[in-house]
Amino acid sequence: MKILLHTILCAFVGFAGTAMAEVKDAGAGGFTTVNEVIIVAATETVWLAALDDVGLWWNSDHTVSGDASRLSITAVPQGCFCERFGVDAGVVHLVVTMVNPGVVIRLTGGLGPLGLMGVNGNMTWEFEGVEGGTKVTFTYAVGGYRPDGLESISGPVDDVIGEQLARLKAQIETGDPENAKLD
Repeated sequence: MKILLHTILCAFVGFAGTAMAEVKDAGAGGFTTVNEVIIVAATETVWLAALDDVGLWWNSDHTVSGDASRLSITAVPQGCFCERFGVDAGVVHLVVTMVNPGVVIRLTGGLGPLGLMGVNGNMTWEFEGVEGGTKVTFTYAVGGYRPDGLESISGPVDDVIGEQLARLKAQIETGDPENAKLD
């Protein structure tokens, strides 16, 4: 298990290179990232795909099991963004703390290796109908304690979140999240 957690941390921190990602602010005690795309689809379609099909678009490299099909989101207050490993086994990645169906969902916790640190965060997914489709914004505000501070991991965390949003867009528009444009 220790080796698996180290591998996950390296994959999480080692990801780089998405122009869609932006660290809004960062310091020793926390950071905020904001990622935004326009998806050429109706807002209801995007909402349902984001929540009901998370196992299709989320990158398996950013799971504990290595298999994104094990992910699910229960979009009700106190619901779970969870990954199951088998009978009575799994991990809670984030807890749903706010839902306005078709508009916004807020997920609270430390995503990925952040869950192993003394930090917490609020990730908000917003969906807005715009000309030509749906604007989707992922905002993740993280704060807490890490011996070396949190500023140095803000970019890699932001890149991973940006990658997932690009994969959601590609899944909806092309049916293949591997078509995600990350440059």
